[in-house]
Amino acid sequence: MRAPWADWDHVLKVDPDKDLPDGVTYGDVCQTGTDAIEIGGTTGVTDEKMGAVIDACAAYDVPLYQEPSSPGVVVHNDAVDGYLVPAVLNAADAAWLAGMHKEWVRLDPDIQWDRTWLEAYIVLNPDSAVARYTEADCDQTPEDVAAYATVAERFLGQHIVYVEYSGTYGDPATVAAAGGALDEATLFYGGGIGDYDTAYEMRSLADIVVVGDLLHDEGVDAVRETVEGAKAAAAAEPRAD
Repeated sequence: MRAPWADWDHVLKVDPDKDLPDGVTYGDVCQTGTDAIEIGGTTGVTDEKMGAVIDACAAYDVPLYQEPSSPGVVVHNDAVDGYLVPAVLNAADAAWLAGMHKEWVRLDPDIQWDRTWLEAYIVLNPDSAVARYTEADCDQTPEDVAAYATVAERFLGQHIVYVEYSGTYGDPATVAAAGGALDEATLFYGGGIGDYDTAYEMRSLADIVVVGDLLHDEGVDAVRETVEGAKAAAAAEPRAD
């Protein structure tokens, strides 16, 4: 089956615990040109907040995906196209590798497995909330990250490898090393993308760029600029069929 994200270049991550800038609506968010909206955050997210964002975006023609940080924030809603569930490969706390996932399976009999995929995260910004919560070992060389990417694809059979710098712009050599280690898995990159050039550079190294804080900090015009950068990079280096 063809992956839903096979033709994506840009994903906009919306944090339900953060406000939109003054004057910005979720209608504006859904019309930035992004290929998909991923709804999730590390702290402060509840099922009510998650559901409110889903409801606000449901009327628009953009794919909606939940990225649940714990079982309690999962919302079953027909407007949701699927679930992208993070597992942090370099977490010291095993709950973030498999423990939360076990609890979700134990507590939720309604998981839609044909619409649920794991994201094999490699977290690399030690100052980020996700790094602190997962106790991630962020002291990784490009070779280490490439090895993690290979573990995700070859040992664990994952379809998504996600290099996450969350809040800061990452090392291009590290992102390139992760991409070079993968044969079939899709490389997501997130962290510090704030304009056309940063989106262009990281989309040139990864299959998909994820933009998050920029929406809440600067608004939809800034997001549109990153969409343009990602799409330009994709056009310069067309993805193989």
